[in-house]
Amino acid sequence: METEIPAMLRAREMTAPERFTFHSSRMRMKNVTKEELAAMDADSDRCALELSDARVDVLGYACLVAIMSMGVGYHRVSEARLHQRTMENGGPAPVVTSAGALVDGLKIIGAKKVSLLAPYMKPLTKLVIDYIEHEGIEVVDSISLEIPDNLEVGRQDPMAPVEITKKLNTANVDAIVCSACVQMPSLPSVQPIEDRTGLPVISSSVATTYQMLKKLGLPTGIPGYGALFSGKY
Repeated sequence: METEIPAMLRAREMTAPERFTFHSSRMRMKNVTKEELAAMDADSDRCALELSDARVDVLGYACLVAIMSMGVGYHRVSEARLHQRTMENGGPAPVVTSAGALVDGLKIIGAKKVSLLAPYMKPLTKLVIDYIEHEGIEVVDSISLEIPDNLEVGRQDPMAPVEITKKLNTANVDAIVCSACVQMPSLPSVQPIEDRTGLPVISSSVATTYQMLKKLGLPTGIPGYGALFSGKY
């Protein structure tokens, strides 16, 4: 997220007047396990306070699986609680979770059936699938890269999803999720996969950026980053 969201916003600056600053506060997590994810989520209140000190206009919670591993529908609980923390700190700002953004983004493009790529161990991917399906979207197929080390996830080739997604069953799906994880880079793969398959392609970071722009009340057209940024939505 710390590379891909600024990349999308900078691309938007080429055709739109708004300018953006980017601020981050870190929740600690080294290995992508359910236990570390729960501890990480507990740290999110501190991060919301620190960022609201800067009087930011919108907050993005950058860990999809941390939210989804806390139980179905948890993104609504998290977003409301963290927004409350910003209000208590005198710097009220809306909160977008990547988990909620991915689900909402799929709904916005009308996806009822999807196939997805994730870096997680298979049990965590199953949690993600269950979470998405609880929101009324069927996951037809998935690939788990089974990388437990969070830094290693971030070191993956951002163009790798172009080839990996060729192994997904995409027959009769409405969309492809080329990275169900904001730590796994995939931004330059989004448009090539969409061009190859003719299907809408979305990633967690694309969905998060889209929702942040919506919360800011700004137009969402950014050429070259898939259907969600086509300007239709």
